[in-house]
Amino acid sequence: MQKLEHIGIAVKNLSDSIPVFEQLLNTGCYKEEEVDSESVRTAFFAVGDHKVELLESTDPDGVIARFIAKKGEGIHHIAFAVSNLEEEMKRLAEAGFILLDEKPRRGADNKLVCFYTRRTPIRC
Repeated sequence: MQKLEHIGIAVKNLSDSIPVFEQLLNTGCYKEEEVDSESVRTAFFAVGDHKVELLESTDPDGVIARFIAKKGEGIHHIAFAVSNLEEEMKRLAEAGFILLDEKPRRGADNKLVCFYTRRTPIRC
């Protein structure tokens, strides 16, 4: 892993959430983007060397809509930058992580992404 790339936060409505996060983070939203493959609209904020991404579902049955229905608005994912995504996917699979994608796919910012999880929660 090279660095923390961004934190993705699921929200019900970008129009309502963007002003709140602009005030919270004391910075403006620098980019909004629709990602059809993920059925989301996104809004990005720069926070130092990192980013915060707000995600609003464009599909009532989409991943973000289901996440909010089950858990409410909040942190959906933490994204890390890596030098070689396919090698990192292999390493994580061998370490027992469950890859939700068989191969990298295009996400926001036209970046390659792969989502993963674990069978048991990570305890800190």
